[in-house]
Amino acid sequence: MKTALHQPASFDLLGGKLHVYRRENSRFFQCSTYLAGRNHRATTKHHDPERAIEAAEEWYLSLKVKHRSGELKGGKLFQDAATKFEGEYAALVAGERNPEYVKGHSLKLRVHLLPFFGEMPVAEITDQTVQDYRVHRMTSRKDAKTGQPKRPSRSTLHQEIITLRHVLKTARRLGWIKFIPDVSSPYKANGKVTHRAWFSLPEYNSLVEATRKRAEEPPKKRWKWECEQLHDFVLFMANTGLRPDEAARLEFRDVEIVKDPATKETILEIAVRGKRGTGYCKSMPMAVFPFQRLQARKRVAERKERGSWAGSTKINESQLSPPQPTDLIFPDLRHHHLNAVLDETKLKFDREGLRRSAYSLRHTYICFRLMEGADIYQIAKNCRTSVEMIEKFYAAHIKNMIDTAAVNVMKKRSKEPRPEGAAKAERPEPKREAKAKRRKTGGKYGKPAFPQ
Repeated sequence: MKTALHQPASFDLLGGKLHVYRRENSRFFQCSTYLAGRNHRATTKHHDPERAIEAAEEWYLSLKVKHRSGELKGGKLFQDAATKFEGEYAALVAGERNPEYVKGHSLKLRVHLLPFFGEMPVAEITDQTVQDYRVHRMTSRKDAKTGQPKRPSRSTLHQEIITLRHVLKTARRLGWIKFIPDVSSPYKANGKVTHRAWFSLPEYNSLVEATRKRAEEPPKKRWKWECEQLHDFVLFMANTGLRPDEAARLEFRDVEIVKDPATKETILEIAVRGKRGTGYCKSMPMAVFPFQRLQARKRVAERKERGSWAGSTKINESQLSPPQPTDLIFPDLRHHHLNAVLDETKLKFDREGLRRSAYSLRHTYICFRLMEGADIYQIAKNCRTSVEMIEKFYAAHIKNMIDTAAVNVMKKRSKEPRPEGAAKAERPEPKREAKAKRRKTGGKYGKPAFPQ
């Protein structure tokens, strides 16, 4: 009697069209075949060779039936194109795109796209298939409390469609498909005029006053350094228009105090490194004093985890030193107390319900510049963005962008001169005067209306 160890590990059946084999460290036999342009594999769920062969033949015949009836689709699968895309994309954009952004594509594929499209031949993905995916994402997740669908945000779904388009473009380059299906939303209406959450002038003054008070009287003494840093952070951001991630990378050597030759004012010239690579920014004059306070504020050389940059209460003043040129201006930016101040002043949400954050200070800078009449192109250049973004998200809701003198224009109507020899048109008599005249002259038919 042969044991399982002495039994053959593979069989070729039906003239080599069907293969039955057993992998290492597995007690079940597997079967595979090549049909309709791709390989098919399955497990027989049997460890006995005879039963495994019988199950494999039944599986092969069922595939043949599906192939003849048109149910078995051929061609490369979506998961093959996704694997190819991940390898190419990571290699081609290395050093150019943020590593977290590259990982985001893989995450979207693994969590959302592959479970829906993975086993689907890439040639079978049509316009309607993409819309079916949109419906699936809008209705598949349910809220445990209310039972209502948890719809992803518009931007989240848009990013997933971008990843899907990348995979389809990869399949087209490889010759697996002839064209890319239309992945745009079929029922997209004209978007409403939206804006980014920003602070109006009274709201901004309230925020600055709250941070100033917090810097003078911090909730806890050990937070004094952080509260002073927060106050200068708000003033610095609202007068430079930097993105929070750009401010987080900013070092003291990146900022220079200069006298602007055009305005004769003292401003900051900043070398910015962030989302758009390396760029430059010129600040408002009000950003100079906060930066000088940041330069003069002493800190410890090395901070303990979850500690303060001012050190503990037991530390001596001699152990603190001014920051070095290579030090970050805003270390541990994510730990600032801005959210606490926004909650205290009830400024966390704007009139439209939009959530405010550190990014809102950049939006405030742009809106204030527009309200003062600055040129849109120069604002976009100084903020390292495009004119289209400024017009779409900022200028559309600023009332100062409407020129009243250009809108409320009335055409002057000049009196036309009367032609020479033209008779002056007689004005018709009023009805009351005509009736009184008829009474005096004898009525309508020439006779007195009443005896005299």
